[in-house]
Amino acid sequence: MISEKFENLIVKFLCGAITQKELEELEQWMAEEENQRIFQEYVRVNYALILGANDPDSSVIRAKLLEKIHGNQKPPSKRYTFALFLKYAALVVLTLGLCYFLERELTNPSNTTAIVPEREAITLELETGEVVVIPENGSTRITTSNGTIIGQQQGQQLTYDQKPPGNQLQYNTLHVPFGRRFNLTLSDGTKVFLNAGSSLRYPREFLPGRSREVSLEGEAYFDVTHHQMPFEVLSTPVKVRVYGTQFNVSNYQEDPDTEVVLLKGSVGLSASQNNEENQMVVLQPGYKGAFNKSEHLIHTQRVDTTLFTSWIRGDMVFRNTSFENILKKLERQYNVTIVNNNTSLAKEHFNAIIATKDESIEQVLSYFKTLHDIQYSIVENKIVIN
Repeated sequence: MISEKFENLIVKFLCGAITQKELEELEQWMAEEENQRIFQEYVRVNYALILGANDPDSSVIRAKLLEKIHGNQKPPSKRYTFALFLKYAALVVLTLGLCYFLERELTNPSNTTAIVPEREAITLELETGEVVVIPENGSTRITTSNGTIIGQQQGQQLTYDQKPPGNQLQYNTLHVPFGRRFNLTLSDGTKVFLNAGSSLRYPREFLPGRSREVSLEGEAYFDVTHHQMPFEVLSTPVKVRVYGTQFNVSNYQEDPDTEVVLLKGSVGLSASQNNEENQMVVLQPGYKGAFNKSEHLIHTQRVDTTLFTSWIRGDMVFRNTSFENILKKLERQYNVTIVNNNTSLAKEHFNAIIATKDESIEQVLSYFKTLHDIQYSIVENKIVIN
């Protein structure tokens, strides 16, 4: 049986919150082969649980963890060293939610301060300047003030009818505020998933014989319907041209880079003010193209695409990400203001997954407070990190 002390140390190790002194103590405990087996089970089960655990009840998660660990009494096939376990555990996907709930169960931290993020409406701006508020939920037809039907809303999805186009383009602009996400199906069948704090300008119907062009501010995932006419995404200072593919574009004004990540098909990436084909960088699936706004250069690299599209499922994935970058993304997703007065902490890096659909901003902050000794105060909708 494992003592509560070393159970605590393993959980802190898996959450990346263990101190050097605690790590040395854990290494000494691992000198025994049976303890190595226990540690291995914690790593294995933690990885399995974070892939399927959506239940925010800490007692349920901890019960599952202990049940799986104590239910497997098979001896290891060979002796493992602590260094090997460190290498193995480094591959584990860390989840803020799981670590928070486990640590809360073990140490019982208390933080009763409530943060109430603002809830702004999703709006649709028409060619005429009229603004239509998209209802929170439900199923309804979106219409103009004179009764013209624009499209059909079904929950978090707005679909445009695939009807014969007119003789001129009429643009709509969908605005998704911080703290919200929304999906859109364009008149050609192209699916667009808009992240928090994003806007998309697009024609109600695309005209035959002309390229399908939309403009993006913020972040969106595109699943483009294949067509003989190209599909172009203008996201100043970048233009993305495709014919039928799946890709993610992230271009928030405050970010230093505009990023395009390709999942399927092929896209051409160029500066929006440059129309010369020989200046276009072609991406292959599994690659990211990043346009640096200050250098005006495009850099490409192979990436794990799931890290850039997890937001569609309601997760935020961070791999070796600075704390200041994490805070910036938390502000968008939760629609809160975060002031960080701890300048040394801003450059520290973390690995984590935050299930924003299940975890409140209080839970995320409690994780950092409990495991990383981060102190903060709350004034209305503003969070101040000291």
